[in-house]
Amino acid sequence: MKAATVKTASITAAAEKRTTGKWGRMWKDRTLYLMIIPGLLFFVIFKYLPMGGIVIAFQDYKPYEGLMKSEWVGFEHFERLFSEPDFLIILSNTLILFAMNLLFFFPIPIILALMLNEVRHSFFKRFVQTVVYIPHFMSWVIIVSISFIMLSMDRGLINELLAWMGFEKINFLMSNEWFRPMYVLQIIWREAGWGTIIYLAAMAAIDPQLYEAARMDGANRLRQIWHITLPSIRSVIIVLLILKIGDVLELGFEHIFLLLNSMNQEVAEIFDTYVYTAGLKQGEYSFSTAVGFFKSIVGLVLIMGANWIAKKAGEDGVY
Repeated sequence: MKAATVKTASITAAAEKRTTGKWGRMWKDRTLYLMIIPGLLFFVIFKYLPMGGIVIAFQDYKPYEGLMKSEWVGFEHFERLFSEPDFLIILSNTLILFAMNLLFFFPIPIILALMLNEVRHSFFKRFVQTVVYIPHFMSWVIIVSISFIMLSMDRGLINELLAWMGFEKINFLMSNEWFRPMYVLQIIWREAGWGTIIYLAAMAAIDPQLYEAARMDGANRLRQIWHITLPSIRSVIIVLLILKIGDVLELGFEHIFLLLNSMNQEVAEIFDTYVYTAGLKQGEYSFSTAVGFFKSIVGLVLIMGANWIAKKAGEDGVY
């Protein structure tokens, strides 16, 4: 009898070990892992497999010769990139636009989410959320076209208002001075509402008892935001900031290309448009790949550096 009890206990322990171990937990949650497969396949097929094409950055790639027969040139295309007379101009344009994007756009979704979180009327809150989300679903072609209609010299709404008020019309679309503010404002218009989603989700997870305790201590709305809401979503803000820093050289080809013209090219040319004009249009695939590889390396280094700083500061970071 005692031996049977011991045997049963050992079988039960073995079964528990199988279900509580790594593979046991994976089998238990197999349905969730199956749901990951479509997204995983997307990244494998469209993100990781194409990385094999990076080798053409070190070749004088000819499409009719293929990867195996194209001549290897080493770092020749990178040397060309760094020796181009326009390299410093393109780099400075990219960094300035990114700095303006980070300084003026990044805080807007946080502020907007804080404001929406304070709205107590549910219908009004949903209405405002819908209104600020809509521009995200418009393509950059539509956003830029609307801007052209509003800012054009010929019967543009803004210039007509300036003329009616007695001011001179401003050529926004051809001006070097107005290109960067116009670029940032269009990003805010299109993406600010969509960027609030993650912050609102993080705020929804805050314990309501914290706010009740703060109100009992006499804290007003602003103090509750400063001492409860912002500290509670700090980790989310830091993670999104790290990811944003990684996109320092990724400003979006389509948006810039639609705003680019011969008059503002001096301040509007960035790496993405440079790849198109100096690389793809002339069939220089190896040089274009070298520029893209350079951008990826810079983004990777910045993400790792920002994550390291976040870890040293006691935050969770991205990984």
